Amino acid sequence: MKILEGAIVSSSFLRTEMLDAKAIKEFVEKELEGSDLFLVDVSVKPDNQIEVEIDSDTPVSIEECERLTRAIEQEFDRDQEDYTLEVGSAGLTSPFKVKRQYRKYIGHEVEVLKKDGKKLSGILKDAGEDTFTVTVKEKVKKPESKRPIIEDVDHVLGYDEVKQTKYILKF
Repeated sequence: MKILEGAIVSSSFLRTEMLDAKAIKEFVEKELEGSDLFLVDVSVKPDNQIEVEIDSDTPVSIEECERLTRAIEQEFDRDQEDYTLEVGSAGLTSPFKVKRQYRKYIGHEVEVLKKDGKKLSGILKDAGEDTFTVTVKEKVKKPESKRPIIEDVDHVLGYDEVKQTKYILKF
């Protein structure tokens, strides 16, 4: 801490250089190798507040977050760079940020908000490298029937067409 004209200012606010998010991301990915945990996001704010978001195909435990926190603190020395660190799991209803989250929720209901403003709600059927498929129940008018019938219709979407996708939590 430094005192400037009667005000106490954390040394992290006095720095013009920030921690490298890419270096933290690479370290975390290496740390998670061989486990079912995966990195969702790393952000470093201008005041050197680091936020690391992880996920897993199974529930993420507090112990796993604590272990990762300790590993990051050992790798990125606070004596050399003042920072705050927060490691947590992706929220259940938070928008998906990485393709692996799509694969995690195959077979579950999701809500997709497309960049054109249209929304789709349905079952996530598949998640590939460039596209994913959502099966939506829609009214379809068949030439041989008088009334529309409800059918499962597959919508194949490119990840780049989507503003956000969320898991729909049902009770």
